[in-house]
Parts: sequence; C-alpha cells; structure tokens
Amino acid sequence: MNYKNFIILFFVILISCTSNNVSKNINIDNNIYSNKGFALIFSEELIKNKKIKKKIDTRSLDINHSYLPKGTKVKITNLLNNKSIVANVTRKINNIDFYNSIISKRISNELEININQPYVEIKEIKNDSIFLAKKSKTFDEEKNVANKAPVDLISVNDLNSSNEKMLKTKNNLNFSYSLKVVDFYFLENAKILKKNIRDNTDIEIINILSISKNVHRITLGPYDNINSLKKDFYSIRALGFENIDIIKND
Repeated sequence: MNYKNFIILFFVILISCTSNNVSKNINIDNNIYSNKGFALIFSEELIKNKKIKKKIDTRSLDINHSYLPKGTKVKITNLLNNKSIVANVTRKINNIDFYNSIISKRISNELEININQPYVEIKEIKNDSIFLAKKSKTFDEEKNVANKAPVDLISVNDLNSSNEKMLKTKNNLNFSYSLKVVDFYFLENAKILKKNIRDNTDIEIINILSISKNVHRITLGPYDNINSLKKDFYSIRALGFENIDIIKND
C-alpha cells in the first residue's frame, strides 16, 4: 500500500469511527459484543503446535477468545441448526487468527457442530442477564438481551445422544459465505473504501450493500471454499479491520 492510499484509508476509517458511522459488530446501546464466524474445536494438537498454552477441559462449557476477557459469559449459537448454550470465557488469547473462538468438545457435541462448517455466533451476556441452562429457561431480568437475540434453545441434551446426532449431521452442506467488513453511514465513504481495498489488495469481489438509507455495508465474496475465504479474511484484516463477520449465504 502506498503512503497516499494509506492516509486516505486511515482518514475514512477514523472519521467514520469517531462519528459512529462504522459498526464494529458491537451493539452500541448496550455495548454488547457479537461475532459470527467459525469456531475451532479444542484438540491436543493445538497444545502440541503451540497454538495455545493450556488445554480446555473436554467436559467443560469453556471457550478461549481473542477479544472478550476472562470471566465473560457468552451465548454460543450454532447458526446451522439454531441450538444455543451458555459458556464461559476462561482465557483471552491473541493467536486464534481466522477463528472467532476455541470451544470445548462438550460445547461442540451439545450444539451438534458440523466439523466442516463450525459456523457459530458468539454473543456477550451482560451481568443483568440470567440464564439457567438446566431448566432451559429465560428470566425476565434478561428480556432486554433476549429481545435483540432471542434464545431459541439452551441445549441440555445427553452427550451420548448428541454424539450420535452429530455423526448423522456431518454431511457436506453447501459452502457459501461472505465476509462482512464494515457498515458506513455515508455511501460516499463506502465507495472510497471499496476503491482502496481494490487498489491495495488482490481481493476480487467487493460489494456495497445499501441495507437502508443510512447503512451501507462493505462485503467480500461470496466464497465457495474455505481457502479463498481465509485468504481474503487475512488480506482485509491486514488493512486494520477487526471483528470481521462471516455471513452464510442463503
């Protein structure tokens, strides 16, 4: 990237962020973090390859995350079947790379994660939200959160039956995803960013979707395989964008 283009790109992002024109996938009203992407299921190989330093207990409802601090409660939703569960962030780590979290095998089993497309949403739960997984019940105190992200199901399935179901659902679903980069308030800013992405990366498909009069979204793709998705994910992140959403196409 040449110096002039870098300054232009930096200026567009800075102006948009300071005027609340860019959404970073955080609910501004309640400061709630959320992200849609692929989860990495914990295995001993991650320890051997020094991706992470400490193991995640197989039977736990624990995750590692690169943004949320230790002790944060989150709702994890398998976006392919809408099953949800409450989990705990036990470690904040910086080397998850392409993945939005590292989850325990128990979470994977209970949510019946498809290992070929481990597509999940991670959503922060604030302290005024109460979830009781054993009773599969949502209390009145968390209605403000529930109204924005309704809990379809708190999974309390027996692990053995979950394992059987998961094996049956490991079929090859159609792979079609896009990358949601950022939302702009002004269309002109979106056009400037699109040009800069085209000039400074080898990303081929860059879209501007006008969601409403004041929401203009930059997306990349669609992608029909994970390798091309990863390649452009790293390219756009190198420009300074964080918390990039992966969106499944219908």
